[in-house]
Amino acid sequence: MQYGHPSEEEEVVLLEEDLEDSGIGDLAQLIVYNDDYNTFDWVIKCFMEVLSHTLEQSEQLALIIHTKGKATVKTAPKSVLQPKKDALVDRGLSAVIEDCA
Repeated sequence: MQYGHPSEEEEVVLLEEDLEDSGIGDLAQLIVYNDDYNTFDWVIKCFMEVLSHTLEQSEQLALIIHTKGKATVKTAPKSVLQPKKDALVDRGLSAVIEDCA
């Protein structure tokens, strides 16, 4: 058994008040938009460093953003996304947080 992860016999139960306290109830999307000045390499590096995405995930997201104009790069509670959005913006990327539909 890995530390911190429930085994097959264990079950994790989240109470309604736990969901409210953790922010899980208000999931949002971190969206990054295409621009004409950031390079693929820079965007990939930002995704790996700020979002902890793998190289492959980061490359795929950069390509989607380039071809479609934007992509959701992470879904999490707003409180988790805000510092990540700020870090991406500080690095010159165009990022916003939107509520999940």
